[in-house]
Amino acid sequence: MRAWLPAWTATLTWKSACFIVVMCCALAAVLGVLVHVEVTRQTVAAARDKALDKLDEASYAYEAGETLPPQSGLDPAGLPPELRALALSGRRGTVIGEAGGRPVMWAAAPADGKALATLIDYGQSAGTIRGLDNAIIGSSVLALGGTVLVGAFAVTRVTRRLHQTATVARRITQGDLDARVGDPRTEDPSRHQDEVSTVAGALDTMAGTLQRKLQSEQRFTADVAHELRTPLTGLQAASELLPEGRPTELVRERVRTMRQLTEDLLEISRLDSGNERVDTDLHQLERLARRVVRASGLETEVVVVRDAHVETDRRRLERVLGNLLANAHKHGRAPVVLTVDGPVVTVRDHGDGYPEYLLADGPQRFRSGGKGHGLGLTIAAGQAEAIGARLEFRRARGGGAEAVLTLPTPTPAPVP
Repeated sequence: MRAWLPAWTATLTWKSACFIVVMCCALAAVLGVLVHVEVTRQTVAAARDKALDKLDEASYAYEAGETLPPQSGLDPAGLPPELRALALSGRRGTVIGEAGGRPVMWAAAPADGKALATLIDYGQSAGTIRGLDNAIIGSSVLALGGTVLVGAFAVTRVTRRLHQTATVARRITQGDLDARVGDPRTEDPSRHQDEVSTVAGALDTMAGTLQRKLQSEQRFTADVAHELRTPLTGLQAASELLPEGRPTELVRERVRTMRQLTEDLLEISRLDSGNERVDTDLHQLERLARRVVRASGLETEVVVVRDAHVETDRRRLERVLGNLLANAHKHGRAPVVLTVDGPVVTVRDHGDGYPEYLLADGPQRFRSGGKGHGLGLTIAAGQAEAIGARLEFRRARGGGAEAVLTLPTPTPAPVP
């Protein structure tokens, strides 16, 4: 049943409104019933006393042999059977009935084996009760409408603040660490805080702490990479002066690895800062993909299903594709296939596939399923985000790893 309910029924505003309506209806019903019962009891008691007084007057006149009061008599027509039976049993009583199509109050008592009865008009009392019931219903509807409006206004203010807090939380999740709720209640110590402002203040504090921590880590990464550049440059120059041999080759290889790692760290720190400038232009995707394959020097099959022109930063796109190809050749197995299908580029190998942590959480720096530092895919993901592309990692059908890069298509020029 819940699956068929519209999405807005799950909102706090809707639930609060339903709760207010239900509680108001229940309260109005209880109060209405109590008032109705009490007023009806008092009205019936007053009418009964009046009918019994008139019955006493009729009994006195009957015993004295005088003329009975108006609307009084022995076994009159229209006397309710239950009241007649009560009088014949030797007791007296009253009952509400009808006479001539109008509500009346009957009173009867025993008189020489017959029922001495009298009646009084009950129409005014019945009208009073009906008017009271209508007044209760009308006032309940007005009170319900006013309460719902006031309650909806109050709840909307709370839900609006909660919605703002949730929006800021989503922005922080998406990487906007400058986002803050800025609830005035948390900024003014003299004002009392409610639960919503407490949550907003905690979220702002968490975001500030997280931002300072990440900025500290970014500065540390950038500083370490910058400081390593100078000694590594000197070490590389010194390695060129060593005599040729296996030990020299090992030293040069380690130096190259360290230099590449340093450059990767610098690139990651620039991507983390979010200040990278993107230079976009219109490029033919097939030509760009083939150029990346030739530059990599790796044996890669290029399949073009449908060529496309994309508006992107060529250098960054080449960096993404180059890292994906290098990762496929290093951690996968041949054949490695690069497929261009419109604005979608797929790099697939036929190895064991991506590890589970990467499929679940994406690439993570300094975590790799095999050789390497896990920075290649991290940089590819960061550069893809910088150019507005979507990079997905998944297992290929038939085995192997598959990276799918979806590029934004150029916006068509308006027709004059």
